[in-house]
Amino acid sequence: MNTAAKVTNSEKPRASREASLATRRINLALQGGGAHGAFTWGVLDRLLEDERLEFDGISATSAGAMNATVMVYGYQQGGRAGAQQALANFWRRVAHAGSMTPFQATWWDKLSGERGLDNSPAFLWLDFVSRIFSPYQLNPLNWNPLRDVLEASVDFAALQSGNLPIKLFLSATNVRSGKVKIFCGKDITADAVLASGCLPFLFQAVEIKGEHYWDGGYMGNPAIFPLIYNCDSHDVLIIHINPMQRDDLPTTAGEILNRINEISFNSSLMREMRAISFVSHLIDEDKIKGAELKRLHIHSISAEMETRDLSVHSKLNADLAFLLDLKAAGRRHAETWLMQHFDALGERSTIDIAGTYL
Repeated sequence: MNTAAKVTNSEKPRASREASLATRRINLALQGGGAHGAFTWGVLDRLLEDERLEFDGISATSAGAMNATVMVYGYQQGGRAGAQQALANFWRRVAHAGSMTPFQATWWDKLSGERGLDNSPAFLWLDFVSRIFSPYQLNPLNWNPLRDVLEASVDFAALQSGNLPIKLFLSATNVRSGKVKIFCGKDITADAVLASGCLPFLFQAVEIKGEHYWDGGYMGNPAIFPLIYNCDSHDVLIIHINPMQRDDLPTTAGEILNRINEISFNSSLMREMRAISFVSHLIDEDKIKGAELKRLHIHSISAEMETRDLSVHSKLNADLAFLLDLKAAGRRHAETWLMQHFDALGERSTIDIAGTYL
C-alpha cells in the first residue's frame, strides 16, 4: 500500500490544508505609526502565509505606506514568500539605519526595559529645539535616512514597469490645499512614499510635481474611498496602530501632544466610517432605489493592547529587538483574527462600526 495514502488531513502541511479551502479576497487598510508599524509587519507576515487569502487592494499611510509598498514590490518579484522576505529586509534596514543615529536608548532604558526612549538626551534635545526651529532650519540639507532604506528595499522602476499584483494607494496631505492626495500606479515613487510619512516637525515637505506634501495621517489614515471605488472586494481589514481610546487623562506636555496627534490621525478614518455606516443603514432599510451602492464588510486588527502604554518617543525607536517584539505581537493578533473571523469574510463585518467609530 502507498504510505502516502495513509496521511490524514490533520497531518498535511498547514499551507496545503489552507489552500484546499475556498479563498477569500480582501482589501487592506494600513495606518501609520512610525516604528509601531512593525506590528503591521507581523500582521502582514502572517496573512501572507494563509493561502486562503487573496489581496485585492491596499490603502496605506506613513509607516503603513512603507509596509504596503515593500509588500507589493516583494509580491511582484517573488509572490508571497518574496513579500515576506522584502518586509523582513526592509525592517532590518530600518534598525540598521536607526543604529547610526544619535537617537538611541540609554543604558538605563536597556536595563529597565523602557522602550519609549524618554531618557535619551537626543530626544530631549529634539523635543526642545523642534518647538523653536523648523526642519528647514534644523535640517537644511533635508537628510532623511528612510530614503536610502526605501531605495535599497524597492526597485521603483520595476514596481512601475509592470502590472501590480495588488492595487496600491498611498495617502499624503497637500500642504497648500489641505486635501488628501492619493498616489497610485506610476505615481508610486520613493518621493510619494516619503511624502506619505513626512512629519512636518521633523522633515521638510516633500515636493512632487510642484506641490508639497506632509504626512497623509492628517487627511487619510488610511483613506478607505480608493478601495471602494477601485477594488472588487467588499471586505476591508483595517490594521490599527493609533489607539482610538485612552482611559487616562493626559496631563504632561508630551502626553497631551501625543493624544492630540492620535485624535487627529484617527479623525479622517472615523469620518469615512460614519459615511460607511450611513450607507449600510440605507441598504438595510431598503431606502436605496435605482442605484447601486457597495456594502462594505469592515474588519479590524488593532495594536492598541501593545502600544497604548508606549510613549510617543517609542515611535522613533528603531532598536531591532523592539521591532521584532512588535512583529511577533502582530503575528499573534493576526493568527487570532484568522481563527475567529475568517469565515465572516464575504458575509459580514466583524466589528461594530457604530460602536467603534461613531
